Amino acid sequence: MKKLVFIDACVRQDGSRTRRIAEPVISALAVRYEVVRYDLTEMEGIVPLDPKLFGERGQGSIPSWAVNAARDIAAADRIVIAAPFWDMSFPAALKCFFEQTSLFDITFTDNGETCVGLCKAPKVLYITTRGMDIPTGDPREQATPYLRSLGSLWNLGELTVISAWNMDYSSAGEIEEKISTCIAEGQEIVRNW
Repeated sequence: MKKLVFIDACVRQDGSRTRRIAEPVISALAVRYEVVRYDLTEMEGIVPLDPKLFGERGQGSIPSWAVNAARDIAAADRIVIAAPFWDMSFPAALKCFFEQTSLFDITFTDNGETCVGLCKAPKVLYITTRGMDIPTGDPREQATPYLRSLGSLWNLGELTVISAWNMDYSSAGEIEEKISTCIAEGQEIVRNW
């Protein structure tokens, strides 16, 4: 069975609107993929690299969770990321997760002239909700450009985004309609994904 890595950065956990969209999509994919889930709210050690960690990393001492996650990402056939819009991007835990799993000779290497990605997933799905009226592609939305850049470094393929926005300024009915629309969009995208 092919492998799918699901990176869940939904800080509000079960109260997350983003997670409400992601879970049915993951359930549909679980029929065809072995799902390896990284729930960042439940993991310990996801911190920014500080001088001590950076020095240890330079000596080859890397937390085992980071090595295992990097290997899973590199070997994944598909990757799904669920993260709400926070501070014009996504929660800091997700950036720290990427920072610690961006490992030389696992997710990328170099050819003597430039960096070369070692990952093989030809498709990545990013699921998000935004409280403000900021659609994907808006200059104030910096999560998608970051994920595209990281995908370039790691050799990840096409990034597809499912998003609902203006959620904090919508009625309860409008929010439910937006969530339902995103779930339906996700179900359609992953049908042959």
